[in-house]
Amino acid sequence: MIRNRFLFDNLKSDIHNGGIFMAQSILIVDDEKEIVSMLYCYFSKLGYTVYTATAGNAALKEVEKKPDIILLDVNMPDIDGFTVCERIRDYVSCPIIFLTARIEDSDKIKGFSIGADDYVIKPFSVDELEARIAAHLRREKRHNTSSKVQFDEDMVIDYSSRIVFYHNKDMAFTKKEFDIISFLLQNKGIVFDRETIYEKVWGLDGIGDNTVVTEHIRRIRAKFLSLGDRPYHQCS
Repeated sequence: MIRNRFLFDNLKSDIHNGGIFMAQSILIVDDEKEIVSMLYCYFSKLGYTVYTATAGNAALKEVEKKPDIILLDVNMPDIDGFTVCERIRDYVSCPIIFLTARIEDSDKIKGFSIGADDYVIKPFSVDELEARIAAHLRREKRHNTSSKVQFDEDMVIDYSSRIVFYHNKDMAFTKKEFDIISFLLQNKGIVFDRETIYEKVWGLDGIGDNTVVTEHIRRIRAKFLSLGDRPYHQCS
């Protein structure tokens, strides 16, 4: 389902009319050169800075350019998209959207569990892809508007750099782990079920199984326990 189309049309209007707009960047990774070429032309015309790669190893190098969002094909000849996502997720916080012909639930769950933010199934509508990218980038902009917030004497979150400091130590979290921690800390004292956390963190445009929340909570708990303290989570 495509939402907020009006807002995206306003964004395009700002680009074309010379409004104040900081060009955002997209990394497109797909071994089908026709798809890469088509998406490159499409998003370049919208004012995006576009980086491309047609193989997993090349994608790992392009990630160093710090794109604002990544479109990542699952099936590639050298390193598949799942492996690329796993290798970069601990230090790349931008949204990752998988482009894939796979439709099995097990593939979707695997993708979400390793840090993917969304799935777009081939063949896809460019309009839908465009709207999903805009939605993710708007969400990222909202998350990054705040700076450091201290939640108690031990916990500080830096929203601009998306880093959690605990006992003055910075902790490495994936994008979704960070979003879950941020959501729970903003609602301290409230117990949430998986469905609620999934809706609040993945958003109404999220697709997949909310059981992926359990895996993310497990990883968060393990990282806090590695510091010898209780995990910050409230999930039933």
